[in-house]
Amino acid sequence: MKYFVVPTLCALLGLTACVYEPEQYLDDSSNKGNASVSSNIGTVYAIDGGKQICNPSISQDTVNFPGSMLWLNFSGTLNVVPLDSGYKTKGAADHDRLTITNKDNEVLWYLMVDESAKECEFQDPEWSSHPDYLVALRGYDLNGKASCENMDYGIFAVRTSDKKKFWFVEKDLWEWATPHLWVDPSADVDTASSDTTVEGFFGTNNVRLVYVDSKNEIVFADFAKGGLKKKITLKKTEEMKDWLVDSPLISPDGNFIVFNILEDGWTSYIQKLSENSVPVKIERTPDMMGEAMQPHWFKYGERLFVSWTEFPEGTHTYLNKNDLSLPSVQDGSAGRTAMREISLDADAPADLSFRWIGSVTQIAPIPMIGGRSMDGKFLATGANNGYMLELP
Repeated sequence: MKYFVVPTLCALLGLTACVYEPEQYLDDSSNKGNASVSSNIGTVYAIDGGKQICNPSISQDTVNFPGSMLWLNFSGTLNVVPLDSGYKTKGAADHDRLTITNKDNEVLWYLMVDESAKECEFQDPEWSSHPDYLVALRGYDLNGKASCENMDYGIFAVRTSDKKKFWFVEKDLWEWATPHLWVDPSADVDTASSDTTVEGFFGTNNVRLVYVDSKNEIVFADFAKGGLKKKITLKKTEEMKDWLVDSPLISPDGNFIVFNILEDGWTSYIQKLSENSVPVKIERTPDMMGEAMQPHWFKYGERLFVSWTEFPEGTHTYLNKNDLSLPSVQDGSAGRTAMREISLDADAPADLSFRWIGSVTQIAPIPMIGGRSMDGKFLATGANNGYMLELP
């Protein structure tokens, strides 16, 4: 973003939206390059090594972007291998592009802000449930100033195959909207179809969108049932009324979300996408080092999991300043990544709509907040340091 938020608030919250202080974080650890380091936990790859990134999102496209991640950059020189001459690694502005890199730090795809349209920045990018679509916020200055001081935001989807955009909401949103998009997995993308309608752009009306509004409530729109004209606001419990909501992610079946809540520290919840549903906390079991944070869905064959990160007791932020390639950090001292199998039933009564299966299992003894790839082989993280982990 082009304006500053209160630094202490940023540090405490560790919000998914890519916030920063007047001086961006620079890694002064020993590993400032992009080398990979292998150990018994797998192979750790530095992404934009030595530079700050945020909003990591693991690829959902195992065909065109296998072992890859989506992320946002900060200003200065980017430590990546550019795709072409249009991707300038020097003189980057904060959040001026969406970037997909592979584990070798090679840029595979990017989208620049449209300066001719007075765009200032991107925020909150996330891979959708469908491999060909990303969703993000676009920020612009309400007064059209290049200084980008009075910002407003809208939500758009972009097809990776042709970089065409579809606008869900063009304005009147805040930077913490953290949208997520679900598209019917059976939809066939036809880039020759109209890109001005939901059905034309996505190949189906069976599209669902969630985001957090400025009242700090989760909004849900089902485009098979009226879209934004018939959007609903999901309920919060009375005790959650003043808590901050962050990063709702839609389940593979399109019927549930997981999301973060900030109270005294971070906790995570599951909620059915319906007007009368209430959120249910992801329980902390005795074998967990901390509350579940940054939950993601992970489907492997017919099995469904919720993955998350855990941090040592008393840690309230996911702003990682550790070198995750160091063996001394790979012991859980900086946090860990875990998952638990789950069964969902959207047609069941509320108390039977989901159930946990088995116990919590550790994926890796380092904190990776950007989710797990569909093939199960990779994890991603960022904020501050960016990494991918290829699991053994």
